[in-house]
Amino acid sequence: MNKLKSFYIQNRFFYACLGIVILYVFSFLFPVFLNITSILLLICVALLVLDTLVLFFTKKGLEATRIIPEKFSNGDLNDVNLSIQNYYTLPIYTTIIDEIPELFQVRNFEINKKIEASKSLDLKYELRPTERGEYTFGKLNIYAKTVFGLVARRYIFSDEAMIPTYPSFIQLRKYDLLAISNNLHQYGVKKVRKLGHTMEFEQIKDYVLGDDLRTINWKATAKRNQLMVNQFQDEKSQPVYSIIDKGRTMKMPFNGLTLVDYAINAALVISNVALKKQDKAGIFTFSKKVENRVVAERRTSQMNLILEGLYNVETNFKESDFGRLYADVKRNITHRSLLLLYTNFETLDSLHRQLPYLKGLSKSHLLVVIFFKNTELKDIIDNKAETIQEAYDKVIAEKFAFEKRLIVNELKKYGIYSILTTPENLTIDTINKYLEIKARGLL
Repeated sequence: MNKLKSFYIQNRFFYACLGIVILYVFSFLFPVFLNITSILLLICVALLVLDTLVLFFTKKGLEATRIIPEKFSNGDLNDVNLSIQNYYTLPIYTTIIDEIPELFQVRNFEINKKIEASKSLDLKYELRPTERGEYTFGKLNIYAKTVFGLVARRYIFSDEAMIPTYPSFIQLRKYDLLAISNNLHQYGVKKVRKLGHTMEFEQIKDYVLGDDLRTINWKATAKRNQLMVNQFQDEKSQPVYSIIDKGRTMKMPFNGLTLVDYAINAALVISNVALKKQDKAGIFTFSKKVENRVVAERRTSQMNLILEGLYNVETNFKESDFGRLYADVKRNITHRSLLLLYTNFETLDSLHRQLPYLKGLSKSHLLVVIFFKNTELKDIIDNKAETIQEAYDKVIAEKFAFEKRLIVNELKKYGIYSILTTPENLTIDTINKYLEIKARGLL
């Protein structure tokens, strides 16, 4: 019964039958075709039987396994591997249909491959999730056919499998070694010239050409009878908090991901960079209340705590309460910290409503407000307007783009640092700003 359920007659057989029927019709007009057509019918039936015997009367035909990672990285291409073993003693033509999670909305997934006799085949395909959460795979279906292709046998492998999707840890690994080796500039991160040095003393060393003469240690020079200089290093163990606004302004989509997803991915990377730079990293989110808090620490398990804290963050359609954010920071963060606030302001009026709270935060901490350019407006601004409606649209688009630049100037007027960036450059620009702040000893 199970073999009957896996028995599928292919289109090629029906096409052959249709051709034979047409030949029989011609046989009424030209009797010479009758014998030839009857022979072709017998051959077609014989091949159908042979095809069925070869595919179904084999103890072990195909074996397949779907190999998936422990978790998916949100917004990145993730590999799904398939391993198929052919136990037939002849080449098999396969059609592979994997039941991909519904969230991907892939309805025409199909891979056609030939597997040589008694050989194995390893292949992979890529999936790009755009939402965090759980993704459930269905069954792995493989339809096996011989060279005749009249009949297919369906094999079913790999029952349902669930895989969680986390913030972009692939992007995290990309910057991990770079942060250790100070090679972040290779990926577009700017090198920032130090304007001075921080006050954390490291060691006394011999003077070499190029050292700052202001750092000469005259007492050590007198004792050693040669020039000695004090060497300083960047201050360590400074708290760095990534604060993510998950209100309605962060619901805006870009290239499949929402702005809050880009913020989460950037927060994960900057937290890892901060830890590699010997600082303390922490995160929390806010909308109507402050949630998903991970206190800034420097411990081995910190990145796992941050990753788990960001796993289930979801945006909502509520107006974010910056007053609640200010009160919470005032109460819970007592040491001067670097606050990286991921939010979005579309107009100058929206900034002015929250400006008193931002100024309050900047009094006790080093605040960096990170918000986004509206990339959809760029095409409207760049294209030439040919109708009155397009001219109106272009003027309004330019007004919104200009307001974004005004927001930067308004924040600068009150001593608040800001980053105006596109979603795809968010991570790089955030790391730039962090390294700039460290290099200038602003924190």
